Parts: sequence; C-alpha cells; structure tokens
Amino acid sequence: MAVVFERPKALLDVPMHFCPGCGHGIVHRLVCEVLDEMGIEGNTIGVVPVGCSVMSYDYFGCDVIEAPHGRAPAVATGVKRSNPDKMGFTYQGDGDLAAIGTAETVHSGTRGENLVIIFINNTTYGMTGGQMAPTTMPGQVTQTTPYGRDPKYAGYPIRVCEMMSTLTGVALAQRVAVDSVPHIREAKKAIRKAFENEKAEKGLSIIEVLSTCPTNWGMSPQEALKWVEEKMIPYYPLGVFKDTMEEGEYLIIACRSFDSGLDKAYDNITVKKIPQMLLERCEFGKADYNLNIVHPPVYDDCDEEEENV
Repeated sequence: MAVVFERPKALLDVPMHFCPGCGHGIVHRLVCEVLDEMGIEGNTIGVVPVGCSVMSYDYFGCDVIEAPHGRAPAVATGVKRSNPDKMGFTYQGDGDLAAIGTAETVHSGTRGENLVIIFINNTTYGMTGGQMAPTTMPGQVTQTTPYGRDPKYAGYPIRVCEMMSTLTGVALAQRVAVDSVPHIREAKKAIRKAFENEKAEKGLSIIEVLSTCPTNWGMSPQEALKWVEEKMIPYYPLGVFKDTMEEGEYLIIACRSFDSGLDKAYDNITVKKIPQMLLERCEFGKADYNLNIVHPPVYDDCDEEEENV
C-alpha cells in the first residue's frame, strides 16, 4: 500500500506542549517537511528563544540551540559565521522578535546574514499569559489592554515584513498564514524558498506566519481560525513584500492596458504585451492577484490587434 501521508522524519515523534488549536504545531511540521525534502536535517542548526517555541529543541530532529529572549538572530549569526557550511534558521514569536529582539532582527537584515527567520505572529505574548504584543491590533483585548489596544496610549502595531522589506540585505520578506489548507500550502512554499535562498547564499529570508492563539484569545480553535481570516489578514495582508530575482526570471503582472510609451519609461523595467492566449489564463478583479512565472513561454510577436492587454 502506498504511503500518502506520514510524519516528517525531521519532526520527532513526541507529544507537543502547544495548546489545542495552536498553529505552532502546523508550522513545525512545515519546517520539518522542507528539511526532509531538501535532505538537510543533519546539516541544519536551529535557534529558538524564550516564548512558546522554548521547547522546540524537543521537537526538531536537527541540532537546536536555546537563545536568550530576543537574541535568536544574534546567536544564529554566530553559529552561521563560525559554521558557514551549515544551514541555520531561527523560530521566533512576535513577543520575542518584534519587541525585545527588534534590534537583533533588523540588524541581521542590514548585514544580510545568510539565515532563515520563521516568525510567528499571533498578536499576543502567548507563553506568559496573553499580554499585549507589538503586533496586537488596535482595539484588540489582551490581559494588559482589557478595554482594547488604544494607539493613543499604546502605539500602533508593527508590520514586520513591510519594515524588513526596506533593508538591502533582506532577500525575501513574505507573510503567509496557516488558517486554511490553501494558505498552509502557500506557507510551505514560502518556507522552502527561504531555505533555498540560504542555500544559494542570497542573504536573510524572513517568513512571517499569521497563526492562532485560542487560549489567550478566549476562543475555540474554530473561532480562532475565523478570526485570523476576518481580522488579522485584512490588517496584515498576505504576500511577498520583497524578493530577489535571478537573471532570466520575470515578474508578470496581468493588467488590461498600459499607457503608450510606458515600455520605454524606465531603464530597469522591461514592459511587454502579453499574448491573448496567456491572458486567458489570468484572473482579473482581484486586488491581491499576480502571476509569477519563473520561465515564461516565448511567443512570436503578434499583430497589434492580437496583443490586446
């Protein structure tokens, strides 16, 4: 009988301490699936800090180092620079990465450290009882904002991917979610790409994962998943905020028309009309839709009438 589903070998067969409905277990599995598929478990060193990920060394089959609160990128920098032949990643929560660890995170990006950062955004300090985190949204109730976060007194949330995307040393900044099967699949693709970037020595890759915390949100697991969909994703939009492209790769953005002369307006951008046969595969009317084709098909030039875009 063919095996269609099994535990990743890089994920140890032990009970996890995560609460029912928590997204950490899903993300752990995705990371381990990528380690298995790339065959790098034995050559990978993970770094986890204080927080809900504090026990991850019991779950990952690769070597894992425990770091002080917020210092995982700094520890991982030392690990990677002293062992450049190894693969390195950090696994951090928002109370860690976006608060006490902001400096370490930002400067790992400014230096372009060849690392992967897996960043879990569940808008709360999970391990310590549900206090307001840097990612807690305006109006969101926590133990330390019982009437809802008021930006007038508590400031505004940090959109980490948008911030990190401004740094030259960052190769990939992408936000994903694990609230649905399609989103989980997309999250795995993003994690795989981050590790591929590290293997190719492109610089820092950060994958932000919108996840659930039913216990501290005071919700059932089903309600928490719905809350991610209806509340978190509108505030923290999914997508790629920065990505490096290789020579010969194209980013094709489908649109109905463009102004005459636009194809010569920018020296560093090549604008081409798309043949109708390819356009028919595109979707319109979706604000977050783009078609990313690594090796697009090459067509002979068509007549102007046939190249309606």
